[in-house]
Amino acid sequence: MRYISTRGQAPAVSFLDAVLAGLAPDGGLYMPENWPVIGRDNGWAFTRHFHNSAGIVLGAFGKPDLGEQDEFGESPARALADSAYGFLAADKNWHRAITPLVQIDGGEWILELFHGPSLSFKDVAMQLIGPLYDYALTLRNEKLSVVCATSGDTGGAAVEAIKGSARSDLFVLMPKGRVSDVQKRFMTASGAANVHAIDIDGDFDACQAIVKALFADRNFSQRARLSGVNSINWARIVAQSVYFQVAAHTLCAPGPVDFVVPTGNFGDAFSGYVAKMCGAPIRKIVLATNANDILTRALQTGRYERAAHSHATLSPAMDIQVASNFERIIFEAVGRDGAVVRRLYDQFAQSGGFDIPPQALAFLREHFDATAVSDAETAETMRATWKQSGYLACPHTAVGLRARQQVSGLGHPLVTLATAHPAKFPDTVEQATGMRPPLPAKHADLFSRPERIDTLPNDVEAVKRFIQERSRAWS
Repeated sequence: MRYISTRGQAPAVSFLDAVLAGLAPDGGLYMPENWPVIGRDNGWAFTRHFHNSAGIVLGAFGKPDLGEQDEFGESPARALADSAYGFLAADKNWHRAITPLVQIDGGEWILELFHGPSLSFKDVAMQLIGPLYDYALTLRNEKLSVVCATSGDTGGAAVEAIKGSARSDLFVLMPKGRVSDVQKRFMTASGAANVHAIDIDGDFDACQAIVKALFADRNFSQRARLSGVNSINWARIVAQSVYFQVAAHTLCAPGPVDFVVPTGNFGDAFSGYVAKMCGAPIRKIVLATNANDILTRALQTGRYERAAHSHATLSPAMDIQVASNFERIIFEAVGRDGAVVRRLYDQFAQSGGFDIPPQALAFLREHFDATAVSDAETAETMRATWKQSGYLACPHTAVGLRARQQVSGLGHPLVTLATAHPAKFPDTVEQATGMRPPLPAKHADLFSRPERIDTLPNDVEAVKRFIQERSRAWS
């Protein structure tokens, strides 16, 4: 399996090269040259143990081409999946099902993705990426500087995956004052010397812009041996596609499954599309956004255009105006024409928007639907869900639960993704429902752990200096 850039001006690379690089050198995102069909022949496996399913998917996407150095394949894929999710991973306190389905109504389900070590759906991918990084770096005797921008959950999940690594240093950029106290603690209280939590004086889009600028500086990127664990990293997408496969195959007896995905950066929603392309019985994927509704506006109007600024909402992990992974679906929608993608994203860089070509828009609407949910609707949905079903939802999950009511034509089974544990947003949940969700016992001491955090201005050069002074990979 070879990987190509969405912008068409970078050489094809192997799976491990794509994972370690994160971003392609031409500024594009890596995509597989073709889609492996894995659902039809292995559908039975996706209703069994989660780690078996993850091994199948990772092995399919990591399989070397003929003549390619056999540095990754089915055997290491299964071993890494066993380590991340198998019975040997019991110390991470996963739910036995890893991503359990909870029925809340006739034909309607919630897919709980928050049972990992940082209580976020991003743990599902990160707990695989950490060992995958160590495998690749040990194989090549290299070290890495891992950077990520976070709107709240990516950073904590990355910390839990990479803390203590002998070969990776992690630099987490978070928007100052825009993440919850629990989210912040997962980043600042790890106690690991190789973890650097950084408050940036700006919003998430500012953090994400800095990360992209770091990669765009080829000299800096190479000297720092830079890699990213945001959902621009292909391994994140592959790992997240597993729970779509598992849920869809578990529930598909009456027919294909519809999914509702709370989203800001489009990574999780794109993971559902990947599962579908690989044979999972999935029909429609609904994008549930908050007031930061660039994705909803794109599907409804045909124009992808960022607003003047992001809005602070009750669902802060979705407070994003530039959805990085949207470039991947645009690449698919324009027939994988890198020149078209380059032209559109050049326009976006210059003016902040572009018109989606008509055929591409029709393609998007075939696979996706979208709706935006206000803070008032989010709070009301949290309250109503607790009252009617006895289910305590985090505000991001509530955005998805509300969206499923606002989009017509959805069928059953219908699955809404629960992306975070409600205890990560205790004030918001309590205000809406009257119930204050406690932290799970494994994190009872979270607020008594010592913190370490640095504050930097919204300045690329300041971040470069910070990384250079602390990275063990710098050369």
